[in-house]
Amino acid sequence: MLDNPVAPTIVSVPDLALKRANGTNMLEFIGTPVDPGFQASVTYYLEACAKGNNFQDPVTIYTGGQDLSIKISVSDLNGIFLTKFNSDQVSSIDLRIRAALSLSSGTVSYEYNSVTSTKDATVYGLPRLDIVGSGLTQKIESPLGDGKYSGFLKLDITKPFTIKDPDANVVYGGTGGVLSVNGSALSATANGWYKLTVDTKALTYKLEAYMVGLIGSSTPNAWNSPDSKMDYDSKSGLWYITIDLTAGAVKIRSNDSWDTINLGLGDAANPQYTLTNLWNNSSSKDIPIATAGNYTIKVKIGSTNVCTITKNS
Repeated sequence: MLDNPVAPTIVSVPDLALKRANGTNMLEFIGTPVDPGFQASVTYYLEACAKGNNFQDPVTIYTGGQDLSIKISVSDLNGIFLTKFNSDQVSSIDLRIRAALSLSSGTVSYEYNSVTSTKDATVYGLPRLDIVGSGLTQKIESPLGDGKYSGFLKLDITKPFTIKDPDANVVYGGTGGVLSVNGSALSATANGWYKLTVDTKALTYKLEAYMVGLIGSSTPNAWNSPDSKMDYDSKSGLWYITIDLTAGAVKIRSNDSWDTINLGLGDAANPQYTLTNLWNNSSSKDIPIATAGNYTIKVKIGSTNVCTITKNS
């Protein structure tokens, strides 16, 4: 190990005055890797927080391996920033690259942070469609402003809903995936969370169950369905649950099935998959729960699957 390990650095940051019209454009952050003076598996995190927050509650822009030419679309970055910063105004933000070094056991042994880079960022608000009649204040949004909207909704089978464009004052309904102005109200097939995708130009929609759940020997139903369902917070983009667990293990999946989501830890050959980077793979391993108690579990599902497990009592 070097007497003075070389921390990662941020070499350049793109213009962060984000504009909807440039949503498909790619932005590039460039950094240099850590040099600790010994061989280790390294996971890099590009993180952002409000200026002066000292990364107490950061958002993660990127998680990955050695390549520190980090590319992301304007719309994807805008969506990440919207979970933390107000839209349509300038925010002063701090950025850093964090390098987490793991031994062969998968244990994080050392962390090194770049010098903080402070930049002004402008996050654009998204065009939206309001959900009317669901019993909750809900909306879906269009990242590119191109007539294509999507989002997660909590639905009740007793409360059919319509979709309103507040800017154009147009109300949509539909049947069988076909959207129509003043069409029939839409209904869920079971209570819970759904992903609604709407194209107001092609006049199509898709309503799909998206019920993220906790399963495992620690949960009330052990490894049997139904899973313990999680709720969703649209501001943070987090799925969450507070639940009594026994000592044992858990995993995270969707729709009481392993087909799409199978989140767990890495194996010996893949030690980079930890709670801060869960593995969505049929080979992923159980997440241990050491002791019984009341827990709050939160997970962000996306290009990086980040999970926190907090024991309340």
